[in-house]
Amino acid sequence: MPASLIKSAFHQAGEAMLIADAELKVLAANTAFAELSGVEPSWLKGRCVRELLDQSRLTTDPWEMLHSRDHVKAEFTYRNRMGRSAPAILSVSRLRDDRGQPSHHLVVLSDLAALAASGRKTGREVYFDALTGLPNRELLSQLLNESLEHAKRRGARVALGVLDVDHFKSINDRHGQDMGDSLIALLAQRISHLVHGDDILARIAGDEFALILQQGADEAVLSRLLDALAAPFFLRGEALQITVSLGVTFFPQDDADGDVLLRHATQAMHRAKQRGRNTFHVFDPRFDRELQAREAQRRRFRQAIEKDELRLYYQPQVDMFDGRVIGVEALVRWQHPEEGLLAPGHFLPLVEGVSLDTLLGEWVLEAALKQLSVWQSTGVTLPVHVNISPAHLLSGHFVQRLTGLLDRYPEVPATRLKLEVLESAAMGDLQAALATMRDCQTLGIDFAIDDFGTGYSSLTHLRQLPVDLIKIDQSFVRDMLSDPDDMAIVESVIFMANRFRRPMLAEGVESLEHARALLALGCVRAQGYGIARPMPAESLPTWLSDWPRRRDWTALGLAMDKPARSTRRGNVIKA
Repeated sequence: MPASLIKSAFHQAGEAMLIADAELKVLAANTAFAELSGVEPSWLKGRCVRELLDQSRLTTDPWEMLHSRDHVKAEFTYRNRMGRSAPAILSVSRLRDDRGQPSHHLVVLSDLAALAASGRKTGREVYFDALTGLPNRELLSQLLNESLEHAKRRGARVALGVLDVDHFKSINDRHGQDMGDSLIALLAQRISHLVHGDDILARIAGDEFALILQQGADEAVLSRLLDALAAPFFLRGEALQITVSLGVTFFPQDDADGDVLLRHATQAMHRAKQRGRNTFHVFDPRFDRELQAREAQRRRFRQAIEKDELRLYYQPQVDMFDGRVIGVEALVRWQHPEEGLLAPGHFLPLVEGVSLDTLLGEWVLEAALKQLSVWQSTGVTLPVHVNISPAHLLSGHFVQRLTGLLDRYPEVPATRLKLEVLESAAMGDLQAALATMRDCQTLGIDFAIDDFGTGYSSLTHLRQLPVDLIKIDQSFVRDMLSDPDDMAIVESVIFMANRFRRPMLAEGVESLEHARALLALGCVRAQGYGIARPMPAESLPTWLSDWPRRRDWTALGLAMDKPARSTRRGNVIKA
């Protein structure tokens, strides 16, 4: 092949190339290399290739590897002609003469951004986001690990941030996906102008970006970033104003690998959203250890459900006026193989707000129906009250699953099952709660509002809710005899319930003094330690047979004067 043809192909090639001698001194550089680096070929001639590339930015040492092979490839970042750091792949091939001795080196520099823009692929998938041209998650992972190695060698600090647009779905729903895409592209441009030359910006999800800040960052820098992104974006004649939530973690304080650091920054971003959005949150390794411990505890609790380690205990409910037992409340316990019987306070906080919440709720419902079936065969016909969490009630398939459970126990009348919901369950999504509760009522199931007085129900909501019982929270009942404020709350709840002609039940009744005071106020139903502590199902028949002999409790109504007894029977408190 003519030498002139080879020379022409070298200089016209689209790839950035250098030809160096055996000692890696540059003999020639093509036009593509000059354009890529912004350096004249004449300046490059005679210089060592090692001097042209920042050794500290190489993921591996290709020159060392050339001692044992003739072709090596390494990823690194270089400073382009705009003075910005850019990712690239360095390929070095050692050429030999006729005697087999090393004579020259061919160095090829592949700019990854250019590869992505042209739609080409390297040996892996495309490294860049099509919409913004930014590195994607895969390339971010490689660049992050490279930055960490560089920081270790320099003893430097690196900040990793994950940034997410607040309420981006609402923007898409309101303005359309095309407008949303345009906003993301503009946002990427604005962030790019805010970061420094060596910093790296990547798009890792729809409205989620990652930032590698090579020099670290302080609170002032993070605040300025949020402020700059809060300025309006002008799209198609319309000004869109957004906020973002930012999570940040710092290496080496958070001494982990790249994937873990990204997870930590994402966790911090979600914490920023929980704090109200439009803010930043710095990852706390101690908090992460606590989070991991909670996750382990949740996994163990899921095993407890699967291994049938949970138990239902039952606390009787009575009519204090005539002493009748009117029902029981099912309360879950964990029979832990090492720690013994655990009360709800040890495990309920673990399940709130996660899928375990619904899983536990369905276990309790089935266990209660199973026990009702057993009691039905022995002549015990008391209703069982079961607590339903807000997430379970509003899960979308609650009525369907409940219907299936009732079908498994056809011998149990649906009216024996009573469901207790917190005020917050009804108030969180009133219309959805109303629809679900009414569907359950068509099955014959009644509802009670639990812990009444601790939430924010209005009189209008109380009138709307299809509830057949109001439970007064034990935190007010327990101290009502000594705390005037608690007494006032109890009086108000009883007055309100009577006005709306709703029966009520007081929780936390621990003494006869409580019982007499509640009866005088017009509340006749109660449960609490003064009446009975929660007990296993097998203990209930014995308690039921012993209860009538407790005349101090079962004859309370007879001790009331006639006006009070009349008030009770009318279920109205008279002024």
